[in-house]
Amino acid sequence: MAFEVRISGIVEESIVDGPGLRFTVFTQGCPHHCHGCHNPQTHDFNGGRMMDIDDIFLQYQENPLLSGITFSGGEPFCQPEPLYHLALKVKALGHNVMTYSGYTYTALLKMAAEDSHVKDLLSVTDILVDGPYIEVLRDLELKYRGSSNQKIIILNKSLDNLVDLN
Repeated sequence: MAFEVRISGIVEESIVDGPGLRFTVFTQGCPHHCHGCHNPQTHDFNGGRMMDIDDIFLQYQENPLLSGITFSGGEPFCQPEPLYHLALKVKALGHNVMTYSGYTYTALLKMAAEDSHVKDLLSVTDILVDGPYIEVLRDLELKYRGSSNQKIIILNKSLDNLVDLN
């Protein structure tokens, strides 16, 4: 079965979207509309373009130096099914998955209880950055997040000693 995801764009090499050299997929569509969001162009659910996850994965495989893939937004959990299948391909290479979400981890767990696709994407996410961006809590000293309310949650405990995430 072919899966497509609506994306805003891709950054093929990023050192700011998680540990190591990352391939970052910016999903299109976000219900949060955080004031001061650095990706407001991703909010429109009808914007961006559709892309087959197999094409994204082929692009990912072109760089042997990548340590993992990052799903950012937009809101990745608005398109959990195709991202889950893409994440499975990346994990099969022994690489890790980092997902940003404007939802808190608690809210995602509640969503996962009702939506198996959300549960699936959570199950393959190694590192989660949760919570909305709150402009008054902006902190440029934080690693991999924009505001101090956002938490980095290691969901795959084998990554605990991989890198200092805080």
